[in-house]
Amino acid sequence: MTQNPFDALGGAGGLDMNALLQQAQQMQEQLQSAQARLSETVVDGTVAGGAVTVRVNGVGELVGVDIKTGGFDANDADDLSDLGDMIVAAYRDAKAQADAVASETLGPLAGGGGGVPGQLGF
Repeated sequence: MTQNPFDALGGAGGLDMNALLQQAQQMQEQLQSAQARLSETVVDGTVAGGAVTVRVNGVGELVGVDIKTGGFDANDADDLSDLGDMIVAAYRDAKAQADAVASETLGPLAGGGGGVPGQLGF
């Protein structure tokens, strides 16, 4: 005599696999929709009073860099080094904002955990 392992879940009628599969499919569709919205969302990160501005989409991809004219001497190694540091700092600013947007958007789909797409706590 073998026992049905699903008996502990409420007997034969207690587990509706079709309903579970439908719910999983709906969650997957919601996640894909949220990720599509994030890829279209763009946030700016700026440093040095707007000398450097970078744009990052909601999934963290760098989509643009603006450098204010007249602020840097292309023939000065120190200026170019500073420019590189400013680009990195502006990216970090934008990425932090993108992460916050992603957490807010994906949080409900991840049971409140939020986070980076592809690294959800399911």
